[in-house]
Amino acid sequence: MIVPYELIGRIAVYGLIAIFSVLIVAMGLGFYSFKKRRILFPNFVLFVLDLLYSPAKWVCRVFSIRSTLVDEIMIEVRNAVLLDKFRVAGKDKILVGPQCMRHPECKARCEPRVGYICLGCGRCDFSRLKKECEKFGYTMFIVPGDSFVRKIIKLHKPKAALGIACFGELNESMHDLSPVLPVQGVPLLRDGCFSTAVNVEDVIDKMRL
Repeated sequence: MIVPYELIGRIAVYGLIAIFSVLIVAMGLGFYSFKKRRILFPNFVLFVLDLLYSPAKWVCRVFSIRSTLVDEIMIEVRNAVLLDKFRVAGKDKILVGPQCMRHPECKARCEPRVGYICLGCGRCDFSRLKKECEKFGYTMFIVPGDSFVRKIIKLHKPKAALGIACFGELNESMHDLSPVLPVQGVPLLRDGCFSTAVNVEDVIDKMRL
């Protein structure tokens, strides 16, 4: 039996071209939605970018586009898709923020099941966010890693979650949690492992939804 290697090669090439074309279309729609704040075909965009996340990152590197763009698009689109469900979820919601936003001299202790317990000392943005959480019926958690988020969801069973994190971690967490409960996300303005920052007003606006 003669193996049609040439035919197989052509099918593989055409398949790769088709996949690449679909990826470019999804990225284009996502970028338009991100820039114009007008979401087009959100489920298609999320499905393709979830499936082809690594190739999408590669495309950004090849064309010298900032590496976080894919995450930014997915966060924006997922926020739009889940907005209505988040709004009607009631007041049993949680705010999850990263420990890297704490003040360098923070005295809060880290509990093994819920993360850091904010003392409200006023040295970082968590003090204000804690007051706003009390106002809007949120429970605030300051976590050192993604594993804590899963513990918190399992333990407290909230109706919805609002997260703060760097683009990559926020996108990943929203992807993991969205099948379980409505989520919204606010990315950090300045990321890293130390003295990070978020636009507090953006977080409060999400709480008001």
